[in-house]
Amino acid sequence: MTDHSPAALPWRQLAASIYLPTTLSFIGFGAIVPLVPLTARALGASVAEAALVVALMGIGTLIGALPAGVIANRFGEKRSLVGAMLLDAVCLLVCAAASSEWVLAGAVFVIGLSGAMLSLARQSYLTVAVPLEYRARALSTLGGVFRVGNLVGPLLGAAVVSLWGLQPAYLVAAGTSLIAVAVTLALPDLPEHEPSAGEQPVRMLTVLREHSRTYATAGLGASALMLVRASRDALLPLWCEQISLDAATTSLIFALSSGIDMTLFYVGGSVMDRFGRRWVSVPSMVIMGLCFALLPLAHSTLAVAMFAAALGLGNGISAGVVMTIGSDFSPRLGRPQFLAGWRLTTGIGRAAGPLLITAVAAVAPLGLAAVAIGAIGFAGAGWLWRWLPSTLGPG
Repeated sequence: MTDHSPAALPWRQLAASIYLPTTLSFIGFGAIVPLVPLTARALGASVAEAALVVALMGIGTLIGALPAGVIANRFGEKRSLVGAMLLDAVCLLVCAAASSEWVLAGAVFVIGLSGAMLSLARQSYLTVAVPLEYRARALSTLGGVFRVGNLVGPLLGAAVVSLWGLQPAYLVAAGTSLIAVAVTLALPDLPEHEPSAGEQPVRMLTVLREHSRTYATAGLGASALMLVRASRDALLPLWCEQISLDAATTSLIFALSSGIDMTLFYVGGSVMDRFGRRWVSVPSMVIMGLCFALLPLAHSTLAVAMFAAALGLGNGISAGVVMTIGSDFSPRLGRPQFLAGWRLTTGIGRAAGPLLITAVAAVAPLGLAAVAIGAIGFAGAGWLWRWLPSTLGPG
């Protein structure tokens, strides 16, 4: 039975020490993401090599998921957060000083590893520190912070690059990580679990095996949700290009979608806390599935903008829902290891979206790829309705 005993720490008092450093670190991360391929090209990489360097960050995040659970269980969430942000700052300094694309590639890969640790430790910390009745709002706010970083970070990066060039942008990002470390040190320590007599240390493979059914049921549905959400970033710009919209119009349409997305995270969290996880995860999948299924009918700027806005609605209300569901199912013993497996399961879904679009578009019209993503959205909605409990937590 999953433990949901109320935590001793009042979550509103954690706002500055958990959300502020998260915002800072993700602004820094958002600032350098668009610059990585440009830096690789400036160091002599080909277009294909630059794309590989960018992909290494996502690969590092996936590979780092399970080790992150082991580290968080061994050292605790707070120390893991501090260590990961320090490692992040060091890697950003290496990026700034990189003399070849392969040095840059190695640093970017390790940034992906540290990102896995940061995401898992923050989720695990809030799962323990926040009472169940506020959990969805707390984790949805965390999801909203990610979106703020993705919006503000590139703007900051663009300003720094325009004034001083590429390398200083990495130094600014390293600085935000170091400030985040200082703020994170103010986090209260979580109560430590006291092992009972005869209790054995929890091992990663044991936790994964014991909860394999959860990964195959609720985890599969959450993975489908991540796949559909990730598909927006790949499919929407491609469809704009397909109907001959220029780059500026495409950027404005995407900004509209992202702006709506960023404003709705707390609404989704409030609905989940009051009515249950089904009432956000299922509608968001239906909304996004419908948008993708009908996207091939959009042949004007206004029509695409309307679908983009609706995708922002579906994506925005579902901010934090995957983390919330994972936290609901997480056990008291072995929580970091369980969440590591959960993040790996859903991370595979996120990576699969753009790959599926690429595979379908290689042999069929792009509109068919959109319809395929829409079908996954509808199927995922039904799957989540079947496997998520109707009450708060897994019941």
